[in-house]
Amino acid sequence: MAYLDIKIKRKKRVRRALKTNKDQRPRLSVFRSSKNIYAQVIDDINGKTLASASTLEKDIRKDNGSDVKAAENIGKLIAERTLKAGVEKVVFDRSGYLYHGRVKALADSARENGLQF
Repeated sequence: MAYLDIKIKRKKRVRRALKTNKDQRPRLSVFRSSKNIYAQVIDDINGKTLASASTLEKDIRKDNGSDVKAAENIGKLIAERTLKAGVEKVVFDRSGYLYHGRVKALADSARENGLQF
């Protein structure tokens, strides 16, 4: 089985678990490329993005976007922006990525800065 097939299956499995979300909390979605990492808090009921952060933003672009330190900075930034938008609890959507490395660093940093999931 090709890597993409496995990743798509894993992504569907994660999203299926998120759809059973009883509280209807917003979803913290993570996307990572080989050079950057992105995070969005999405309200699936209204179909709106409440907060977003990425390593492509001007004030963060000076750091290397593909390392764990940059992911920690994005986790801190997304937590601040989400709390400012009035949301404290979210559901973590790792988008089929393994909970390891940059994805784990982003999640841990968001938790340390007040976001609950």
